[in-house]
Amino acid sequence: MGVHCVDCVREAQSAVRPTTTVVGGRVRSGRPLVTYTLIGLNLLAFLVEQVSGDTFINAWVFAPFLGESEPWRFLTAAFLHSPSSLLHIGFNMYALWVLGQFLEPLLGRWRFTAAYLLAALGGSVMVLLLASPDARSWVTGVYGASGAVFGLFGIVLIVLLRLKRDARSILVVLAINAAIPILVPGISWQAHVGGFLVGLALGAAYMLAPKGKQRATGLGAVALTGAVLVVLPLLAYAVG
Repeated sequence: MGVHCVDCVREAQSAVRPTTTVVGGRVRSGRPLVTYTLIGLNLLAFLVEQVSGDTFINAWVFAPFLGESEPWRFLTAAFLHSPSSLLHIGFNMYALWVLGQFLEPLLGRWRFTAAYLLAALGGSVMVLLLASPDARSWVTGVYGASGAVFGLFGIVLIVLLRLKRDARSILVVLAINAAIPILVPGISWQAHVGGFLVGLALGAAYMLAPKGKQRATGLGAVALTGAVLVVLPLLAYAVG
């Protein structure tokens, strides 16, 4: 949950070319289907939460002490939101809708999907890496799409900088969002940081890939990022 900027996304709309995108993807007409699908999955999970409450959340939420034996929680937690807060899911889905309408056509469906899911995963991994087995953080459950959304913000920032657009608006939004976890208890800033770093890494790989090698570079970046996000938890659990 946090403050999200519409203008900073509109600022980059000129990045999409008539026939191909700046990352070499094929321009598609029509609605951003992946974005709508992700929003639909989040809303569906929210509706199930209203019926089953904590039972459903406890089955899919992420906490560091659960990640080693039930690793799917690293990702499934990103589709859950507080069942008692419309603002939690409302802010995240609005941000996903705004960012997705720009990034999905620009990146293409597979790059966008990979970025969203890996940023979500990166948020949980960062929660694990910054938690301690001796602290309350080890057994505290975290959930929400904020890590994935911050990953999309990271990509937008790279796009704006790469195309030499004004990035001040998005920097202000990020600064506000960075301050919110300090002022509002119960928000996982660790997940925000993890998702944002993944977004920066993938955004750089997507945008800086040389022409003719954009697809291969994108696939390699996705594979490498995924591998890092698998290895880091294995090392963390082995050491801990």
